[in-house]
Amino acid sequence: MEQEKNSTKQVKTISTVMMITLLGKLLGLIRDRLLAVNYGTGMYASAFLTASRIPRVFFDMLFASAIAASFIPIFSESLEKRGRDHAIKFAGNFITVMGALTLILTLAGIAGSGPLVHLFAEGYNAETTALSINLTRIMFPTIFFTGIAYSFVGVLQSFDEFNIPAFISVVSNGIIIAYYFTLNGKFEIYGLAIAFLIGWSMQAVVQIPSLRKKGFRYHPSLSIRNDEMKKVFMLMLPVMVSTWVQPVMLTINSRFASYLYNGSGVPAIEYSTNLYLMIIGVFVLSVTNVIFPKLSRLEVSDQQDEFRDTVRSTMHSSLFFAIPLMCGVMALSYEIIDLIYGGGEFGARDTEITGWALFFTSLGMVGYTIQNIISRAYFAKQDGKTPLIAGAVSIGVDIVLCWLLVGRLSVSGLAIATAVSGMVNAVILMIPLERRGEGFMSKRFSWDMLKITAASVIMFFAVKLAADGVRGWIGGIAGKFVVIIIPTIAGILVFFILAYIMKLDEAKAIVGKVLKR
Repeated sequence: MEQEKNSTKQVKTISTVMMITLLGKLLGLIRDRLLAVNYGTGMYASAFLTASRIPRVFFDMLFASAIAASFIPIFSESLEKRGRDHAIKFAGNFITVMGALTLILTLAGIAGSGPLVHLFAEGYNAETTALSINLTRIMFPTIFFTGIAYSFVGVLQSFDEFNIPAFISVVSNGIIIAYYFTLNGKFEIYGLAIAFLIGWSMQAVVQIPSLRKKGFRYHPSLSIRNDEMKKVFMLMLPVMVSTWVQPVMLTINSRFASYLYNGSGVPAIEYSTNLYLMIIGVFVLSVTNVIFPKLSRLEVSDQQDEFRDTVRSTMHSSLFFAIPLMCGVMALSYEIIDLIYGGGEFGARDTEITGWALFFTSLGMVGYTIQNIISRAYFAKQDGKTPLIAGAVSIGVDIVLCWLLVGRLSVSGLAIATAVSGMVNAVILMIPLERRGEGFMSKRFSWDMLKITAASVIMFFAVKLAADGVRGWIGGIAGKFVVIIIPTIAGILVFFILAYIMKLDEAKAIVGKVLKR
């Protein structure tokens, strides 16, 4: 009874976090659409996207996942073994150290903006390069503010508070959107860069009331020699390197894309990647953010059976949604891009190349799902070595595939390289767990995945047929909605009917609840 109650609570928590995350991602899409409509894929958009990408890539490479992955397990251990007061002092020490490190990186980044822009977008002309450098200098302080914000996120998630951390992107995106409707006509792209900086700084501020409510009081300390901080740094380095995969691949793609379509390849791959991460990230990151603190506590208390069962059940349920989601997005990739970005300065050619980028990028959804869930299992065990190896190999695969495919397939080649290398990462992470008997694969699991894949492929063709059937019914923006909504509903019905006939547990549970209501 207690287990069922905890399971129900976890589902409710994940659902709430997912809704808040979805709101933030939708605002992110509106933000990107406003950029596309106002600046298209020309010089201003290319420069802004490169300048905003550079600090985010460096933060993601050095601190983003490493903060959560190294802090939460050590904080949970400190809370369990040394008490709440000691754990809170450790958290204050951690926040101070992260703030100092991100401040140093910020100053270094501002000073080195020129070489960084050349590294990320070597193919730009002189005017676009100069604008990118100026915008990068304005936006590089986002690293400092984000470092503080993510440290706060780690504290709140350790105390099982997930709603406020999920809400921070709503705040930052809301500020940027407000700029477009108020001051963009006056201050244009430089004003947008400042609005971007303000939005990211507010991510830390909005978490302070919740931290105080949880009883957290900040005690500054720059000590790096206490037991907890030593463990953090020992875990952080391999975790940090293992989380380079996504930002490094984006950097590689950006560099190759700067040579495509007179620089327009950068916005195409950026818009498609942002949309891809929004669609799959809403679900996967909501799940992993909730289960990671739980896995850390299970590891500390040595509840290995429940740890393994949690990973297996999470993986099964996540892939039940991720596989059909992948097929659905691929079926409607052009229509989705046309609806979200089409119009204004974003023309038919921009829609076509970005649509192809989204189509092939979506192939990586399964690998992205597996990789994110399994990596949290490794981090909870304070094992960063295996994710490090998997990440290094997948980055190598991405570079080789980009070199082989971009000349032949342009932006589609970049997307394929990213998808394949992500799956390679996931497979390498799976192998050690399976060998030790701690993985999620089994005859039943494999059979269920085949069923889900078969249902998803059939759904793909059903969605394509439905889209072709309704295209042209209505013109304008309403017609764009119709071409997506009706095929989506048809696809969902086809998939769930097939999944229910195939007796997949998730389908039976969902259909049962619907019928009961």
